[in-house]
Amino acid sequence: MALNEELLLRQLREPKTAQSAFAVLVKEYTEPLYWHLRRMVLDHDDANDLLQNTFIKAWTNIDGFQGNSKISTWLYRIATNEALTFLNRQNANDIVSLDNEEGTAVNLEADEYFDGDELQQRFQEALQTLPPKQRMVFNMKYFDEMKYEDMSEVLGTSVGALKASYHVAVQKIAAFFQDDI
Repeated sequence: MALNEELLLRQLREPKTAQSAFAVLVKEYTEPLYWHLRRMVLDHDDANDLLQNTFIKAWTNIDGFQGNSKISTWLYRIATNEALTFLNRQNANDIVSLDNEEGTAVNLEADEYFDGDELQQRFQEALQTLPPKQRMVFNMKYFDEMKYEDMSEVLGTSVGALKASYHVAVQKIAAFFQDDI
């Protein structure tokens, strides 16, 4: 059954039903948002923290939600901003370099939640070579199968720019694997 966002939004704004409606929202979007975040930050604990921050921001700002977009789009935008802020802060602190493919491989191998084979691991390494926003565009299109129009609302970027970014990302990933041959 598809989520009736109009009804859910009315329930979220009504004090008597807000908590139960938010529980429905959390139940509906926890898994897709978790994987959206996880593909950006790779670490399970970081993804969980960002997911929690996403839902906290959604709860505290639900009154500011105008309803001009879908609730799902709004949630993805919050999650995306959380991930980008986290990655920018991480890069500024030099905790992890996105260009450090070796470190990425070690982090993935040590992650108890990553059970991928060698090809999946190489694919994740290829994704880590992309700039954060380009990686996010690739993830939203490839993994989340999000339409460019929805991505445009989430990222505040034109559809044309998103198509170009996705195309460039695909070329970079292909080139990454071409080096293996």
